[in-house]
Amino acid sequence: MDTILSWTDERVTLLRQLWEDGQSASKIAAQLGGVTRNAVIGKVHRLGLSGRVLKPVEDATAARRKPAQEVEIETAIAVVEVEIEAPEPVAILSHRPAPDFPVPAAKPEPVALAASQRVTIMDLRESMCRWPIGDPTTPEFGFCGARSITGLPYCTHHAQIAYQPAAERKRDRRVAGFR
Repeated sequence: MDTILSWTDERVTLLRQLWEDGQSASKIAAQLGGVTRNAVIGKVHRLGLSGRVLKPVEDATAARRKPAQEVEIETAIAVVEVEIEAPEPVAILSHRPAPDFPVPAAKPEPVALAASQRVTIMDLRESMCRWPIGDPTTPEFGFCGARSITGLPYCTHHAQIAYQPAAERKRDRRVAGFR
């Protein structure tokens, strides 16, 4: 079992001397042996030892520092006055290469699909277009169901809507005011 070392007069005197020399509580505990850093801090508190001896200020400007409250207020004002630029839009990269198909000059008109061509999620197969049609909360909701392009989840019509060439995306961003 560990023996608890008591605070003898010699140990208290050494503690006072090391504390006044500016030693840390951890270093004092190591030099005294048999006590923890927290025991040293507790004893210093109970003895009512004054604060540490301050080291001389090397820089004259450090002595003239403003109170912390003023610095915080000025910092807060400086943050408010800084203008924030809009971030650059980030292109979303796909793990698949863009399909090679001609892009029409204008946006394609929505094509009305026959109700018989719409399929439910239960009828959807791997080779069918997965373009959602309608409101998912209604019973009429379904998927396009037309034959999909090999390697893509959509038919030719919906792939043209979903995948735009990079040049067209850049042009649309410039028109919208982005770089």
